[in-house]
Amino acid sequence: MRCLSILIAAIFFACACLGASVAKALDVVPVPLNVDALDLSAALEMRPNYGSRIQVSTAPGADGIVRRIEVGTNDGVNTDWAVFALTNPSDEQIDRLLVVPHYRLANSGIMSPDLGSERIVSIAASQGISPLKESNLEADLFLITLDPGAVVTYIAELTTPELPQVYLWKPESYTDNVNSYTLYRGIVLGISGLLALFLTIIVVVKGTVLFPAAATLAWAVLAYLCIDFGFWNKVFGLTPGGEQLYRAGAEIMLVGSLLMFLYTYLNLNRWQVKASYVALTSAVLLLALFGVAIIDPSISAGIARMALAVVAVLGMVVIVMLSLQHYDRAIMLIPTWVLLLCWTFGAMIAVTGQLDNDLIQPALDGGLVMIVLLIGFTVMQHAFAGGSIAQGIVTDGERRALALVGSGDLIWDWDIDRDKIFTDSETEDVLGLPPGALQGAARDWLEVIHPQDRDRFRATLDAVVDQRRGRISQIFRLRGDDGHYRSLSLKARPILGSDAEVIRCVGTLHDVTDQKLAEERMMRDAVYDNLTGLPNRALFMDRLQNALVRARTDGVSSPAVLLLDLDQFRDLNDTLGVSVGDSILLTVSRRLGRQLKPQDCVARLSGDQFAIMMLSENAPDRVTAFAETMRKTLRAPITFGDREIFLTCCFGLAVADEADADAEELISNAEIAMHHAKSMGGDRLEVFRPYLRKSGGSHALAEADLRKAIASDELSVFYQPIIRLEDKTIAGFEALVRWQHPTRGRLVPNEFIPLAEQTGLINEVGLYVLERASQQLGQWQKKIYHGTPLFASVNVSSRQLLSHDLINDVKAILSRNAITPSTLKLELTESLVMQNPEYSTKVLERLKAMGAGLSLDDFGTGYSSLNYLQRFPFDTIKIDKSFVHSKDGAQHRPLILRTIVGLAHDLGMEVVAEGAETESDALELFQIGCEYAQGYLYGQPMSAEESDTLIEKQIIAA
Repeated sequence: MRCLSILIAAIFFACACLGASVAKALDVVPVPLNVDALDLSAALEMRPNYGSRIQVSTAPGADGIVRRIEVGTNDGVNTDWAVFALTNPSDEQIDRLLVVPHYRLANSGIMSPDLGSERIVSIAASQGISPLKESNLEADLFLITLDPGAVVTYIAELTTPELPQVYLWKPESYTDNVNSYTLYRGIVLGISGLLALFLTIIVVVKGTVLFPAAATLAWAVLAYLCIDFGFWNKVFGLTPGGEQLYRAGAEIMLVGSLLMFLYTYLNLNRWQVKASYVALTSAVLLLALFGVAIIDPSISAGIARMALAVVAVLGMVVIVMLSLQHYDRAIMLIPTWVLLLCWTFGAMIAVTGQLDNDLIQPALDGGLVMIVLLIGFTVMQHAFAGGSIAQGIVTDGERRALALVGSGDLIWDWDIDRDKIFTDSETEDVLGLPPGALQGAARDWLEVIHPQDRDRFRATLDAVVDQRRGRISQIFRLRGDDGHYRSLSLKARPILGSDAEVIRCVGTLHDVTDQKLAEERMMRDAVYDNLTGLPNRALFMDRLQNALVRARTDGVSSPAVLLLDLDQFRDLNDTLGVSVGDSILLTVSRRLGRQLKPQDCVARLSGDQFAIMMLSENAPDRVTAFAETMRKTLRAPITFGDREIFLTCCFGLAVADEADADAEELISNAEIAMHHAKSMGGDRLEVFRPYLRKSGGSHALAEADLRKAIASDELSVFYQPIIRLEDKTIAGFEALVRWQHPTRGRLVPNEFIPLAEQTGLINEVGLYVLERASQQLGQWQKKIYHGTPLFASVNVSSRQLLSHDLINDVKAILSRNAITPSTLKLELTESLVMQNPEYSTKVLERLKAMGAGLSLDDFGTGYSSLNYLQRFPFDTIKIDKSFVHSKDGAQHRPLILRTIVGLAHDLGMEVVAEGAETESDALELFQIGCEYAQGYLYGQPMSAEESDTLIEKQIIAA
């Protein structure tokens, strides 16, 4: 039992020895006699959040004994401690000051920086008298006394978990150091204060916003320095650490004043409205930052420091951009802003701890004053530049002279008694004349004035002299050295002498050549076509009306009017592009012009419509022969690169007679004849005859009715069922448009679709059908939610396919209606796709990618190009009804149908056959592998309500 007790005691002793060996011994710092300041920052053992009481082992003394001491806080609040040990190796008693600054810029941090506070509350010593705290507003000072050979351990009660700097100073050396910095601070504060006061005085002298901004920046710097130098604490008697709010406010003020100075100095509000919004937003945010400073000064100071760096960098970018535009103010600000960037970089590496010494903070303070000093010098150049005029001391005569200089007008002075005209040398420079060419008598000016303006110029001068009143305001042309004329505006007034006679005329000359040319161009554009240079409709109608009047009054021959319109020009314009269309119109205008005689006139009325007024021929047969020649001339191919374009056109001819009252009626007759030629197939000439007036008017009325029908929702969509041959169920519908005409009843597509194609209304009609069919398809698919979803087929015209809006229209329709992908099938014919195969391929691929189905309609009736068929992304082929119930070649019909179906299946496409009228047709189609059939056997086109009834019957039957 005794042996066991001895063993346990041995184990505990070994563990205690092991723990003692592992514990870190406290480093003892010797204090030499000949060192003025000793840095203790690295020798401190920091114990943050240790508790309100601490026990430590002292450093071993001269006798090697280690003691333990315990210290508690005075109020039980602080939990942060620092422990250090000092020894006096000399044989003399020494006194030292322990200095811990409240605030240091170095290593203070960017986000939530340390803005300074009281660091040490008290210090306890392991032996002797504990150090006493001395009163100081900038640092915690403790007087430490070390006996000869003594080793003393000190425990410091902290208010912060970190100590930015701890120095042990000789008292007299510390006093000298403080005095030297005090002198430096006084000099810097004096310069900063004088600069702020001086710039404030400039504000009184100059009322522009630039100088208050510079003065505000100077006062902000002065406030910052007062806080940093501790001057604020002495004036207001702040407690240690009480300046945190003021320090954060000063940094915010510094950023705000710097931003305001940059904004006002560079006049960013003059042309850039966005810059004003940015500046106003920044000002509001900085004002809000003052509120944040009241709650948490550290966070607001961190934001202000980051904002200062952003303003410095972005400000340099703005200055460089404006300097590249040769803006003088920006160029003058470059040196100051470069110094600011250097200062910002130095402050950044200081607050992050990369540069840590006692000189960095005073150096940065001095650099801040240097920046303000440079800004003061820069704005002073604007304060005293410009002499008496800039100061506002301007007489009325000087003001008039300045206004004349600012207007850029040239002086014109006519001394009547000596008959000598004086004008600026700039007038001769404008005209390229030698010096003195315009200095002389008034009659000498007549040599260079345009002949048409000479009499008016002479009469105006004479009238002013004779009447002794009035003003001269006229525009005349002067000939330059190169023979060209320039237009000048003369504005002058007479000056009377003591005898009430005119002694001189004084005024200004202004070059208005560009203005006159613009007016002439506008006048020409008002009556001539911009593209072809031919007379436009207004000028042509005026000339035609004059010819008709002359024919009635003078008995000369009456004019004949030829109106021509190019066939299919809109398709060429859409397919080849507007530039090619313009070239075609230019070519046509030249060909027409070459065929006419001087007394005839050709004009472009609108688009691809031209009009010819013939006075050289009046016999109807001769005019008709001329029109035929013109038609053949226009049919000659037009070459564009490796492509030839063949044009055809329709001519409408109207010959004036005594019954024709005016030009409008003659043009209307020619237009009626031209529309009749188009209705007969195009590429022909028609002569107006009275009976055509009724039919010609119906075309215009039909177009107006169609436009009204689209606007008033007179169009409707009917649906013809498409049957799945396998089980005779409804697979989908083909959407067909009908027009319920108010007087003609229901019209089928063949009766109005050609009109829509010709007038360009087909895009609106096609979009209407697409929208209605998509909405109806969505309703059907919601009703039949099981099995294969229904599909709907919609025909697409050539104008829709070649229009750039088709893709966007289909995309919008698919996004608005919840339908299954690929169930909205767009039907296109072979001939339509082959008009422009390359363009069609790209459009079809994009339509396919966005979820539209593609069906090739009337397969076998067009090109049937197998090469292109495999390139186009169709998923369905629709066999034309002519192959289903053809009587000619009936023995080969099944073979042809089977070949088409097999080809479609090999290409991964489904097949829909049109024209199924009997059960035998349907059976035959099913046997050769056709999936779907459409025809009168399964139903004619029906309304949406009838289609719903048909679907409901199928659902009930299932």
